Amino acid sequence: MVLMNHYYLQHKTMGNLLLHLTKLLIHIIFVASIFLTLQSCSDKKEQASDYQWPIIEGFPKPQVPKDNPMSQAKVNLGKAIFFDKNLSANQQQACASCHHQEYAFGENIPHSFGSTKQEHRRNSPALVNIAYNKTLTWAHDGLTSIEQQILLPMFGESPVELGITGHEEEVLARFETANYEVLFSDAFPDQAVSFDLIVKSLASYVRSLISLNSPFDIYAYLADDEAISASALRGMNLFFSERLECHHCHGGFNFTQSTSHEKQLIDRRPFHNTGLYNVSRNTQSDKLGYPKHDTGLAEISTLARDDGRFRAPTLRNIEVSAPYMHDGSIANLSDVIDFYAAGGRNITTGEFQGDGRENLLKSQFIKGFVLTAAEKADLIDFLKTLTDQTFLSDPKHVLAE
Repeated sequence: MVLMNHYYLQHKTMGNLLLHLTKLLIHIIFVASIFLTLQSCSDKKEQASDYQWPIIEGFPKPQVPKDNPMSQAKVNLGKAIFFDKNLSANQQQACASCHHQEYAFGENIPHSFGSTKQEHRRNSPALVNIAYNKTLTWAHDGLTSIEQQILLPMFGESPVELGITGHEEEVLARFETANYEVLFSDAFPDQAVSFDLIVKSLASYVRSLISLNSPFDIYAYLADDEAISASALRGMNLFFSERLECHHCHGGFNFTQSTSHEKQLIDRRPFHNTGLYNVSRNTQSDKLGYPKHDTGLAEISTLARDDGRFRAPTLRNIEVSAPYMHDGSIANLSDVIDFYAAGGRNITTGEFQGDGRENLLKSQFIKGFVLTAAEKADLIDFLKTLTDQTFLSDPKHVLAE
């Protein structure tokens, strides 16, 4: 019995010791994990701490991917690459070739042309407050990050834009210069030059293109009643009225449904068929709709109901981003208002002949309306208050010559 008690006590003591050591080890691991987590958070804060969003006080910040936090060094690198024709395989085109600051980083022609002079089917969209966009491009509900979207102009082959595919090593080598070595080192310390870093820096630069200093902003958010005219104020009331219904697709502070930020995560599916087309396709199963060469969201979703649906773009700086619509087929703001007033477009001759007003998939908000000449002038005056002259001329957005 004595031996058994001794055996029991000995093992109990060893068990207690093991239990104590186990608890100690768990405590050490726990403390170490907390330290590493805090250190990691500290590192991330240090990486992003130098970047200040140029937004109005109280405005929500854009969402930013966790693996690509904003920093001024990334913006500087991205800006250099954005304006560098070395990013295209044949060194004939830069991102800035289709995205000009004076046109709100858009282009003033109906369709863009790639580095090989191939004509694109769509208008180059303005890069205004893209950091707040829920989806990217004119009609793709799956592209929800700028990092994803940038891959298309870089590596896409139909259509060719920058044309990097098949020339990856050659293009990447152009960014291994002394100047870029400094820029890459500042933005991504101890990392080798790669397309991943190029994409992340370009995305950071594009996110930095924030426009929130228009007369409307000064009136609405800084409480300056003198910032917009009486005509523009009347136009604003028309814009937000149920009579015109503009705000249903172009609402919120960014004047588009396609908006997402740290306080707004709901996807409102910002794609609409506006009755721009209703052409005959000469097929038994699908006789009328948008031209076959560009059916909008339906190309991605493969759903018939998405035929002709395109993303409602922001109206910020809309005064300078003509021509309008996904294909640049409406020349000016006056014609845009006439189009919506008619409830769609009736094309009476030519390849795209058809009455878009009768398009069965047209948005319920495109019903048409009647405006007097004075009301139309008021509405245009309001749209012009969304022009941010600082954004259109700020030298910080371009390379110093």
